[in-house]
Amino acid sequence: MKWISVFVLVVLPTLAPAQATPIFAERCVEHYATHYGVPPELIAALIDVESRWNPNAVSSKGALGLMQLMPATARRFGAFQPFNTEQNIAAGTRYVTTLMWEFHGDLRLVTAAYYAGDRWISRKQLNYRNPDVVAYVQAVRRRYMVRKFGAASLPRR
Repeated sequence: MKWISVFVLVVLPTLAPAQATPIFAERCVEHYATHYGVPPELIAALIDVESRWNPNAVSSKGALGLMQLMPATARRFGAFQPFNTEQNIAAGTRYVTTLMWEFHGDLRLVTAAYYAGDRWISRKQLNYRNPDVVAYVQAVRRRYMVRKFGAASLPRR
């Protein structure tokens, strides 16, 4: 009988559908970013651009959830329910952490690799010329700067 209460405590919190609230998602971002040592502003900026905080988002290429993880990437990093807010953010943050290691903390390369794939960016380094990749990196950078420093830090054009 004792194992049943442990099962309920361990399994049920990860299955709770109420986790889709924006406040819960923001807390997950803060928790997992802090846990893995990546800037929470980066994770939040990626979510801003990827899904606009829609936990049920599905891209035309099949990316899922808040962090728009491809199914194989979601499974690789532990999101077996990719529409589960906590699993999606945890897996996406773990993925960003591996990109931070691979690209030695260069946020431009990390962001480009998150969008285009780390193998492609590894070969090209900063010579990515694809306009979609460039636009994506710029969009994430703008959101990151707003989150990190506020709107006053954006350059005037």
